[in-house]
Formats: sequence, structure tokens, C-alpha cells
Amino acid sequence: MEPDAQLVQRCLRGEGPAWEELVRRHSRRVYNICYRFTGNPAEAEDLSQEVFLRIYRTLASYRTAYGGFPTWLTSVTRNLLIDHYRRTRHDRVTDSLEDVMPKVEEKHSPVRTPDKAALASELSAQVQSALSRLSPDLREAVILRDLQGLEYNEIQEVLSVPEGTVKSRINRGRIELARVLQEMGLRPE
Repeated sequence: MEPDAQLVQRCLRGEGPAWEELVRRHSRRVYNICYRFTGNPAEAEDLSQEVFLRIYRTLASYRTAYGGFPTWLTSVTRNLLIDHYRRTRHDRVTDSLEDVMPKVEEKHSPVRTPDKAALASELSAQVQSALSRLSPDLREAVILRDLQGLEYNEIQEVLSVPEGTVKSRINRGRIELARVLQEMGLRPE
């Protein structure tokens, strides 16, 4: 049994420390997803808390036979975000990439100069702007695959669409993102 599934079982038996560990393990993932969809740190924090409340109330419905806990957690998060989107009627703004860009930059150079930091910040803002121009379906697929690192079958479960649709949305999303970035004067490497 996977460690998360063991923690779920312990939570269901009423062990408080198991719940704390489950939240600690997954709070960054949930917050990042919420932030990517809202673009607002305070709103992402509030939504993350709502996600964990929903997880806590529905923990007994998690079944290991249907996939790993992170996939189930992402589905619950996505459903809550859809509910939030419907309530607020705002177009979802996705990702600032602030947490991703330093990692990308470090791959190219372990030394971070002020010039490189400024460039990374500017690039992050431009990518944020480009992502916000994608349709919600394409944006969501690109985020789940390229930023969250989910596998196709996990994305299929989260989005409740066939795997072919997942692959198509990711491909179309990447093409559209590259086109938008090119229009903005950026050339993807």
C-alpha cells in the first residue's frame, strides 16, 4: 500500500498526526494548482483551505483501486476550482510560473545574477500573459501536464475525458502557447 493510502487509513481511524502529514505532503501541490487558476495568492490560499476541508469530509470515498492519492486530490481540487469558477464567473488566469522559472534557469546556470533574476521575472510575466490567452480547456491540460507533471492517464481521470482528448488538448495548447509567445516576440527554445 502506498504511503498516502496508509495515511488515509490512519486518518479514517481518527489519527490526527496522519491528517497533518497528509496536508503537509500535498499543501504545496494544491496551492500551486489553485494559484495557477486564480493568479491571486490570497484567493489561492482560501481555495486551498476549502480543498482540504472537502478532502477531509470526503476522505472515506478515496479508493486506491481507482488511482493514486495525488490523482484523486487533483480531481477534488479541480472540481472545487470549477465550482469556484462558476460562482465567480471570472475567466481563470492560470500560472505565474514564478516557482517554475528559477528551476528552469538553474538548469542553464547555477549562478543567479541580478540580470538573470530580472530576465526570469520578465519572462515569467510574459508566459503568464500568454497562458491567460489560451482557452480554459487547453490551459488546463498544459498546466496539468507540463507544470504539474501528471501522466496522460492521470490527466484523463482528472478531466474526465478520453486519453486521446487529453493528448490533443496538450498538443494544441502547446502549439497555441508557442504561437502566442512568438507574437509577443519570444522564441521558444
